Amino acid sequence: MWSSSLLVLASLAVVGSASPAAAPSHVVHEKRDKIPSGWQARDRVEGHIKMPLRVGLKQRNLDMGPSYLDEVSNPHSSKYGQHWSADEIIDMFAPSQDSVDSVTSWLAEAGIASDRISHHFNKGWVEVQDSTVAELEQLLQTEYYYYDHKFGQSHVACEAYSIPSHLSQDHVDMITPTLHFDVPVRPNKDELQRKRRKRDLPSLAANNTASLPKPGAKVDMQTLSTDLADCDTSITIDCLRALYNITTGTYNLSSYGIVEYGFQSYLGSDLDLFFANYSTDLVGLRPTLASVDGGAPQSLIQNFDFNGESDLDLEYSMTLVYPQQVTLFQTGDDEESASFNNFLDAIDASYCTYDGGDVPGVDGTYPDEKPGGYKSQDCGIYAPPDVISTSYGTTEASFTIAYAQRQCYEYMKLGLAGVTVLYSSGDDGVAGNGECLDDGVRFNPTFPGTCPYVTSVGATQVPTGTDITTSLASGTQPETACETVIYSGGGFSNYFNIPSYQADAVNTFLTDYPPPYTARRYNNTGTSRAFPDVSANGANYVLAIDGEWEYVYGTSASSPVFGSIISLINNELAAAGKSPVGFINPTLYAYPDVLNDVTEGTNEGCSTDGFSSQPGWDPVTGLGTPNYPAMLELFLSLQ
Repeated sequence: MWSSSLLVLASLAVVGSASPAAAPSHVVHEKRDKIPSGWQARDRVEGHIKMPLRVGLKQRNLDMGPSYLDEVSNPHSSKYGQHWSADEIIDMFAPSQDSVDSVTSWLAEAGIASDRISHHFNKGWVEVQDSTVAELEQLLQTEYYYYDHKFGQSHVACEAYSIPSHLSQDHVDMITPTLHFDVPVRPNKDELQRKRRKRDLPSLAANNTASLPKPGAKVDMQTLSTDLADCDTSITIDCLRALYNITTGTYNLSSYGIVEYGFQSYLGSDLDLFFANYSTDLVGLRPTLASVDGGAPQSLIQNFDFNGESDLDLEYSMTLVYPQQVTLFQTGDDEESASFNNFLDAIDASYCTYDGGDVPGVDGTYPDEKPGGYKSQDCGIYAPPDVISTSYGTTEASFTIAYAQRQCYEYMKLGLAGVTVLYSSGDDGVAGNGECLDDGVRFNPTFPGTCPYVTSVGATQVPTGTDITTSLASGTQPETACETVIYSGGGFSNYFNIPSYQADAVNTFLTDYPPPYTARRYNNTGTSRAFPDVSANGANYVLAIDGEWEYVYGTSASSPVFGSIISLINNELAAAGKSPVGFINPTLYAYPDVLNDVTEGTNEGCSTDGFSSQPGWDPVTGLGTPNYPAMLELFLSLQ
């Protein structure tokens, strides 16, 4: 999966005064080249401070994972659609006893008593109780510092650590707590209340997430057309159904999950306002709540930054898939919030612990010992839905390769289980979350969209002045890449190799339409994962929000809309006695004609025009937008 030409954080020499030279038998396992923005090192941590050590073990057979996933998701495979059970997946990839024994022996040789060493029944991690900073510094050949954030928070971390070479190569994935100090910060609850009174709220999401939808002008519902005449300036349910040939739903035989985090919450009154205008049968209906780590809808804070995302996701997805029920995975309590990993814990009990489990300071830490915090950790309490849409994202550079790799493998396992995982590709073009690398020069790809085992969804728009009825009747593509308020996230990974299913499409783009940039701007090797995979409209959505109507923009809209179409297809497959589509990328790249190709527009960022939409796949809109009847016919024919 990892390319030697990509960014490498493991097995490098340590640079900097905060990282002592590795012992002769040790190699650097992970390191950071720079401190995340907003943080500053302060003082060494006192040696007597206690920090429990967690050693994440390498899983077995991960190198075979892509082949296994290809067998069940490649439309030309004899095993297509034969998804694995949860037990089969755990048994295939569980760490070996040899890894447990090797790590345990290392700890014992370092003088750690056996009664302080434990490992979970699934062998995913080894833990040392009552370890001190002085002990960890000697064990890992590192130094721990306090880091202060400009917002006043403090964190403990190191910048690199070393372990014996045989462990680094064969047995250990990651160790915590170490260098994972990229902590997204937010004010505490009292500060939130104060800011609410001042109407000066920050745009908050889950830990590790950003890219919330962008608000626009207020909508005058009195003058808004009830036909398709205004789809170039106002996207409604009817516009989407016309653009993508979506028929109304018939069944409630499949499962569709929308994931939200922390304070992000819908308002029931907003849902009913929307439903009263666009789907009266839904008035009074709510998503099925799947609370994760204390997550619950809140109405205390009513503001676009807190209600916009969830309102958007649910108003459109619930309407498009009705009568199917939508499940809301509300993740994280009001004190700690949560990360993607906390959600993954809830649908896979083994994920709570394998490869070291969640990372304190990066993921929400549960049980949450803060007053009012959730006093448990939810592991494997829900079966994963057939489709998961998440409208949040961050950047690859926010994490180490080991952290991103661990999460990416979980998406691979979900694909093996027959789950379709969709993530929005971001709203800032080639500048992930509005930031560029290397002093503003290098493009910043988003994550998890760069993971080869998720479907990354970019954004399109209907240009002003376009009559979609005329365009559709003439067979003309009515959409271009989104260049209104937001730009579709897209580009090339710095972490992940190119998957086989997209190699030909990406090579065609790079050969026929070579971008005008050097390797200084982006990973132009042609061997890295490219994104997005597909796209859907992301501009001028008409949203009921905080009792009013407002326009909204973002791939935050694209992902749940595309997910709704996949869920409609799954319902039809279930009615025909067939399995859900699962990981859709290999099929869509093999049969791109079931999508509407988008050939105009760019995704500017980092003081450039970004990439350009072109015929076929491109790193702006992917393979294009959905054509529901064509996609349904294809997937029905494959089983």
